[in-house]
Amino acid sequence: MDLALILTYRCNSRCSTCHVWQHPTLPAEEVAPAVLAKLPNGLGRIVLTGGEPTLRADLEEIVDGLRPKARRLEIATNGLQADKLERIVAKHPDVRIRVSIDGLGARNDSIRGEKGGFARKQAALRRLVAAGARHLGLAAALQDANADQLLDLYRMAGETGGDFSVAALHNGFRFHKIDNESANRVRLARAVQPLIVARLKSRRPGDWFRAHSELGLMRKILGQPRRRPCAAGRGFAVVDPWGRVYACPIRPDLEIGDLAVQSWRDVFNGPQAAEARTRVARCTHNCWPAAVAPDARRSRLEPLAWVLARKLRGAAGGRPDFDREVDFADVARSPIVPRRESWLGKPFRPTFQRKTERPYGAYNNAMNK
Repeated sequence: MDLALILTYRCNSRCSTCHVWQHPTLPAEEVAPAVLAKLPNGLGRIVLTGGEPTLRADLEEIVDGLRPKARRLEIATNGLQADKLERIVAKHPDVRIRVSIDGLGARNDSIRGEKGGFARKQAALRRLVAAGARHLGLAAALQDANADQLLDLYRMAGETGGDFSVAALHNGFRFHKIDNESANRVRLARAVQPLIVARLKSRRPGDWFRAHSELGLMRKILGQPRRRPCAAGRGFAVVDPWGRVYACPIRPDLEIGDLAVQSWRDVFNGPQAAEARTRVARCTHNCWPAAVAPDARRSRLEPLAWVLARKLRGAAGGRPDFDREVDFADVARSPIVPRRESWLGKPFRPTFQRKTERPYGAYNNAMNK
């Protein structure tokens, strides 16, 4: 099973696609390492995320405690605090560091509200390589504002020796906004095609399988249904900064327990979890965030057959016929007009949220078509 641990809602980025930084958690209320110690051994993948996880003063202690519990431990970060990441990879060089980046140069800084953010990320990657990090990567949220730079970001990741992942823009209960939709779905889906072609030419098998997965990303962008059942609440789950456990990072009505007051066994096997799994089976969202997409790659037979066929076609000078692979005539109408603005350099006073506020209810009906 995979877990995403949202360690904090504090964040030193001001992204236009996520307003969690406007509603940070109080450090004294954030889930303690002792609570996270309740998590079982033998997990597949644990992702430490936020907000920005490097704002946790006890991040190193959390990594020390969780690294033995999972086959793979990953930190999803904006990369603006390289010193904390350096200390972690010096001690745990196999911990994966995934740096969020949404464009080259000023484009990233505008979308993510980070003054000098792109340059700081570049510097962080160099420092982490020097510190001995074995697994680096870049992660982008594909949107209208960066679609033309997707291939450049993939190449940038390759230059640093890291991999590259891309998620579709989506809504979720922690974002405090519901307009993460595309203004031009077909253009955005088409922007993924050069990335798939480049991945199939790569020497890394992992890239080949990501290419197959990104066909699903294209269908998600167009608003088409998922082709595989969602494994939320079974194959993966999410823990929020207060220790509450959810089946997925999208729907706030899929809470399955509270790790602060329950054991993991009671959470995972309790009646709330059973009810959440029933709701997941009826869910009509076609999500494709980072926590969900890996599940679509679990079955290797279909992707393997697809990869082999496309590699043979590529050897003969051909390329994927995307109009046969994806139905570009089946395009959903966005339920809401996107209204995203850059917060770079703009003043803002955050409003802290507390566990007792139950802050997610207003986002229960945010859709991801």
